[in-house]
Amino acid sequence: MSDSPQIIVLFSGGLDSLLTAKLLERQGLAVRCLHFYSPFFGGEAVAARWRKIYDLDIATQDVGPQFAAMLRQRPEHGFGKVLNPCVDCKILLLREARKYMESVGAKALASGEVLGQRPMSQRRDTLNVIMRDAAVADILLRPLCAKHLPPTPVEESGLVDRSRLLGIWGRGRTEQLSLAKEYGIKEIPTPGGGCRLTERENARRYWLVLTRLPEPSASDFTLANLGRQFWHSEGQNHYWLCVGRNSADNDLLAAAAGPDDLILRMRDMPGPLALARNGALWPEDVLRTACQMTASYAPKAVATGGDVFVRARRGEEFTDVSVPTQRCEDLWNEPAWDEIKGVIRAEARERQAAQDAAKAAAREARYEAERLEAGREDDPTGA
Repeated sequence: MSDSPQIIVLFSGGLDSLLTAKLLERQGLAVRCLHFYSPFFGGEAVAARWRKIYDLDIATQDVGPQFAAMLRQRPEHGFGKVLNPCVDCKILLLREARKYMESVGAKALASGEVLGQRPMSQRRDTLNVIMRDAAVADILLRPLCAKHLPPTPVEESGLVDRSRLLGIWGRGRTEQLSLAKEYGIKEIPTPGGGCRLTERENARRYWLVLTRLPEPSASDFTLANLGRQFWHSEGQNHYWLCVGRNSADNDLLAAAAGPDDLILRMRDMPGPLALARNGALWPEDVLRTACQMTASYAPKAVATGGDVFVRARRGEEFTDVSVPTQRCEDLWNEPAWDEIKGVIRAEARERQAAQDAAKAAAREARYEAERLEAGREDDPTGA
């Protein structure tokens, strides 16, 4: 890792960010890649492999808490087709990247965005909004499409040679693949963005976490990625149960348990591990049905044809609960995407209407203030 990077490249691990780093290295710059990760994208573990196969200086940073806060407040620029806040995501990452850049003494940021590549976040007007709202206009460079954009302060400073930057445009990958071959990159990253918020199955899980927990955290969204997900609601009270599908899920769920969570397992036979989020605070009847759901996914328990014991453990304390193995899907379920989508869209319409009303009120207030000021100027007596 370079002690004195000159430019920080936002590094997703995709082909565009990889080419951006290599392109700038070819200009003789000391480049450090910065890989952000959260419950929705990226991962710290993959950076070690990228360093080896791409021979890059790569730092990692967790932005899960910042991303969870943005979702709780709702993205200012809205969601895409699913639950993807692409514009606000770019703004958030660039703001965090600027902080990192300043902390290590680098002079500029670079991103792998390509004008026209993505319909929501890579239009010309949107690129300008992102740069403005992230407050990075003075330090941001987009090397792959620079020749379609006005010269930036980074180019004008002489840090980079604009003539050696590129003018890629659109959704194709022909130019990028050709450049990867020129650079000797043998392992080509897949074109998919890798954001779980763009996938319906994940998005419906996240929406329930976002709307049914009072203050969802990054760890809650991480938990939503694991196993089978079930919710039970009674009025304003919502209960969340995660049931492992395999041993890997079981291990991750056990590791994710918080101080008020309960771990549910079959007492006398093999079966899945389940996590009852804040289960120590649940009513007894709700916990009993959660134990029943857990037992219903244990084939040997179901084969007995009778009641079985599920152990509910919190730390060193445990309770054994005798339950039947019939699945109670009328109590524990997860809404389908189409139902979730309607709720998301309805909330977005309400939010947009409120924003439009606030803007109209602000315009009216400005107009009234200007009218009163003009009246005072027309009346020299000040009456």
